[in-house]
Amino acid sequence: MAIFAFSVSPLGAGESVADSVAEAVRIVRASGLPNRTTSMFTEIEGDWDDVMPVIRAATEAVGAGGHRVSLVVKADLRPGRTGEIDGKVARVEERLARED
Repeated sequence: MAIFAFSVSPLGAGESVADSVAEAVRIVRASGLPNRTTSMFTEIEGDWDDVMPVIRAATEAVGAGGHRVSLVVKADLRPGRTGEIDGKVARVEERLARED
């Protein structure tokens, strides 16, 4: 299992890329895999064989207008662990709460 964080956007598509990014996020959400979107990245949790086709489909959707596409992918590979998309954040929040 792993958490993949990725950012995909068209290049040369004008000032706003919100429509293209929304289409990519729609694909991720339809995958059924645990995911979350922030202002800079979309995170998706699963194994390679499940996640990589989703990232590819999202990237292809962004490039559908014939645009050049920028894709950044980061992965945290941790075999045997699930639920880490929330678990990692929860552990940090617990430590922060102890300090207050």
